[in-house]
Amino acid sequence: MENQKQKTLINFKKAQSLLGKILKMVETNEYCIDIMQQNLAVIGLLKSAHQMLMENHLNTCFKTAMATKNEKRKQEMTQEILRVTKLLNK
Repeated sequence: MENQKQKTLINFKKAQSLLGKILKMVETNEYCIDIMQQNLAVIGLLKSAHQMLMENHLNTCFKTAMATKNEKRKQEMTQEILRVTKLLNK
């Protein structure tokens, strides 16, 4: 899991770096298409990081909750996943 965490962190750091580049591009009136391409790269990195976080959550926290006999906790965890998934699809 530590390797997965590192990959996720790398994606967030790359996205952060690209956002800085995008801000400079906008401030210096760079070509719109070039800015949009960089923006799409950030979106891709963030989506990838989100997917890695979801996989980690499902394989750890969610899996642990589903293994318990606590039905309320199972329902809460399921609702959390549904809520996050719904937000992603907006």
